[in-house]
Amino acid sequence: MDMKKVLPKAVPALLLIAGIGGVLIFRHEQEISKRLTFYGNVDIRQIQTAFYSTGRIQQMLAREGDAVTNGQLIAELDATRYEAAAAKAEAQVAMQQQVVARMLAGSRPEEIVQAQARVREAEAALTDALQKQVRAQALAKEEYVSQQQLDDARTAVDTKRANLEAVRQSAELAVLGPRKEDIAAAQAQLSVYEAALKLAKQELADSKLYAPADGIIQNRILEPGDMASPQSPVYTLALNNPVWVRAYVPEPDLGKISAGLRAEVRTDSFPGKVYEGWVGYISPSSEFTPKQVETTDLRTRLVYQVRIYVKNPQNELRLGMPATVKILTGSAQEN
Repeated sequence: MDMKKVLPKAVPALLLIAGIGGVLIFRHEQEISKRLTFYGNVDIRQIQTAFYSTGRIQQMLAREGDAVTNGQLIAELDATRYEAAAAKAEAQVAMQQQVVARMLAGSRPEEIVQAQARVREAEAALTDALQKQVRAQALAKEEYVSQQQLDDARTAVDTKRANLEAVRQSAELAVLGPRKEDIAAAQAQLSVYEAALKLAKQELADSKLYAPADGIIQNRILEPGDMASPQSPVYTLALNNPVWVRAYVPEPDLGKISAGLRAEVRTDSFPGKVYEGWVGYISPSSEFTPKQVETTDLRTRLVYQVRIYVKNPQNELRLGMPATVKILTGSAQEN
């Protein structure tokens, strides 16, 4: 083969290959420049769960390592005292409801008839006393009765007249029914009993402890038979949904990131595995680099806290785990 003839034809192809390689290298360098690398930890989030009521723990329904969901029953107190208090409050409400109903209904027809009958009886007694007084006065003129007997007859008239007035007033009250002030007082007392019942039911409900969020039972602090109170934590609950990495961005790189940018998270525990994520939060204020991520050249730098939300379907990322975050500044989160 004549190299003098082949070489001129090969030079353009070599130049083309070199040009394509240069473009690829340039694009690769550009792509690398679009990736910012930061360091942080999977954020540790915990809840100390406790009973709102006081009492002896009857049963614990979760153990360390158990996954629990929001609203799941995880412990109970001995609720005997709270059940009795609720029953007492219910009885007081029922009793006062009857009092209010009776006052609102007013006097029964039979009660009115009975009151009117007492009025007629008192009128008859007064008429009889007046007649006796008249006879006593006539006999006193003839000195057939003593002055004392005459005075007794007058006293009897006064007594019967007063009794008649009293039964008349009672009959009028029976017709009118209870006063509106008495009804209002009875209704207010009913409200007091209803509030007490609501409180008793709430205290009974508070004898049960429910998981306040999805998570993993990290520590079981108390056991059945222990005395519990609002100041005594029962479980430590580790929150693992959602999972995010708390990283720190130097001030010069702050303008290169924004909420929604895609991110890649890597850990030493699973080398080579990449977890997809996105920037969810950027702190509005700066701080000095935390000790757990400090290096010699970072000790005096001001940084901004960034929260990277991470997809963790296999539950491999654990709270506190060190992580490396690469933020892809050239593309936003698609989700």
